[in-house]
Amino acid sequence: MPKLTYPQTAAVDQVDDYHGVKVADPYRWLEDPDSPEMAAWGKAQNKVTFGYLEGIATRAKIKERLTELWDFPKVNGVFKRGGRYFQLRNTGLQNQDVLYVMDALDANSRVLIDPNTLSEDGTVALVNWSVGKDGGKIAYATTSSGSDWLTWRVRDVDTGEDLPDRVEWSKFSDASWPDDGSGFFYSAYDPPEAGAEYTGAHYYHKVYFHKLGAPQAEDDLIYERPDQKEWGFDAGVTDDGRYLVIFVFQGTDTRNGIFYKDLETGGDFVELLQPLEAAFNPVGNDGPVFYFVTDLDAPRGRLVAIDTRNPGPDHWRTLVPEGEDKLESVTIVHDQFVALYLHDAHSQIRRFDKAGDLLGEVELPALGSVQALSGRPDHDEMFYIFTSFVYPGTAYRYDFKTGGSEAIAAPPRKFDPDEYITEQLFAAGKDGARVPMFVTHKKGLAKNGDNPALLYGYGGFNISITPSFSAMWLAWLEMGGVLAVANLRGGGEYGEEWHQAGMIHNKQNVFDDFIACAEHLIAAKYTAPSRLAIQGGSNGGLLVGACITQRPDLFGAALPSRGVMDMLRFHKFTIGWAWVSDYGSSDDPRQFESLYAYSPLHNIKPGVHYPATLVTTADHDDRVVPGHSFKFAAALQAAQAGDAPVLIRIEMKAGHGMGTPTSKRIEEASDNLAFLAAALKML
Repeated sequence: MPKLTYPQTAAVDQVDDYHGVKVADPYRWLEDPDSPEMAAWGKAQNKVTFGYLEGIATRAKIKERLTELWDFPKVNGVFKRGGRYFQLRNTGLQNQDVLYVMDALDANSRVLIDPNTLSEDGTVALVNWSVGKDGGKIAYATTSSGSDWLTWRVRDVDTGEDLPDRVEWSKFSDASWPDDGSGFFYSAYDPPEAGAEYTGAHYYHKVYFHKLGAPQAEDDLIYERPDQKEWGFDAGVTDDGRYLVIFVFQGTDTRNGIFYKDLETGGDFVELLQPLEAAFNPVGNDGPVFYFVTDLDAPRGRLVAIDTRNPGPDHWRTLVPEGEDKLESVTIVHDQFVALYLHDAHSQIRRFDKAGDLLGEVELPALGSVQALSGRPDHDEMFYIFTSFVYPGTAYRYDFKTGGSEAIAAPPRKFDPDEYITEQLFAAGKDGARVPMFVTHKKGLAKNGDNPALLYGYGGFNISITPSFSAMWLAWLEMGGVLAVANLRGGGEYGEEWHQAGMIHNKQNVFDDFIACAEHLIAAKYTAPSRLAIQGGSNGGLLVGACITQRPDLFGAALPSRGVMDMLRFHKFTIGWAWVSDYGSSDDPRQFESLYAYSPLHNIKPGVHYPATLVTTADHDDRVVPGHSFKFAAALQAAQAGDAPVLIRIEMKAGHGMGTPTSKRIEEASDNLAFLAAALKML
């Protein structure tokens, strides 16, 4: 590859003192996305990046094939409410998914909400919705340009017309209707003062009730805690309509609290479960008896019953005890507990009666993932989506009367899944940990140590990475690539102990696990360092950044997307403070040492041959602010000693990923694949 000439990035004399350690931050000015200097720098960087990408001979062909693979009907889970069925669908290349409604599963469907009509460029997305008990009205939330901020509206399901209601300044919130349908509960922040930054402790979450037909200024304040400004709230009405339950959370900490209020008798909220003791995920209730999945004294999860009339822990009943597999969630359907488990990072569904006795398993088509499982206590049917690496999401209906599942929406395929094989391998971590990864490739692959391979990972925030379909990954497989998806510590695949093994002072375990997976692929002759690429986004972008700075010799290419790269200042921007529970904070002297040791931005060394790297970010990302990627790319370009390109691709009018239009997703995925084709010599 010819060595590129990058735009000159000015360095400033900025040095910070962290507990006696002087740390230079020469690209601090890149943190301001609205400055004219930043705009000019970004424009110059994009010119170099797209000039390079346009010179890759196979780029157009890759985009053409990727568009073909992307263009198939997609469906989400089916949700039943008030005798009606609701489902998100996409005809294939629509920028945003469309919500349909049906009076029966075999009846004609009609469009209820089409966000593609709400903007010319497809950047307005439908990201949340809630239907009233009788199925007559729906509260729905949209966002623009990938922002986390939500605007709620109300639509009449019969007429398809919007009511005048409009609720703004909502974030990290669902909507929930009481049985009388008079309005809905939601969470929001106060509007920002003129000129004030909407960050940190400037604002705090509150629960409101919006009465239909009233302006937002008249919404009732239901709950607030000005003494706990880092607490967030998500309020929901129980299926029987009697209780309002508030899920209390703090940032991304998996531990939460549960407060509730009796809507029939009124009175104050009862603090049933205090925050930050353990995770308690509501399942449902039978009158005053509430059910929760918790990891308290059970890192892989158990199902407990708590009688609110006698709520002390000594009186809790364990209905489904902790087992060998991770208990992900439980839903009450047909008066049964439907439990979703993870067995070595792939899904299983088990049914239990109300006493906790096993009734049986729901047979799944293959090794894969169950998503969007839905149903209600009085229903005879439930719905779920099944997906895997070469199986696009398929909607299934399970009939409790017959005990069988049937596919109700199977997308047509423009490829043959039988050409591929998925196997599960286990790498030995640096400390001996058993680290699983799924490996998918064409059948008959020659393990000669010379195949291009793409290794993907995340490893954080208790998030489980399970088999899923991606048109980009399928295009990669068609190009002859090997796809490996790692299940790293820090995630939730094996419960809270697995999560904690990758948090704060243990974060280095995540990078060591990923490196171990890479070394396993090489030792098993799937690939070689010069033919191995790594990919990850957000926390996974941090993963990629840390691994190429720690082991630049191990990889031929890297795709860090929207990554958290400055681990000393991440908590100073937008919602970054909420990640302290997983990462720690540089404000703490001991945690600073751990963060500084692996922070990607601060571990770039001049004179090193770094792998070919394409950093991707978005100018309107209000979750992981683009300054992380800007500073990392500038530092890596300045330090690069080899000829491998270091580029940054800045998407305009886009955010962290939520609601990104299909057209933009295809363009970015095509550029990623073209970059890999050039970097790994697949041309």
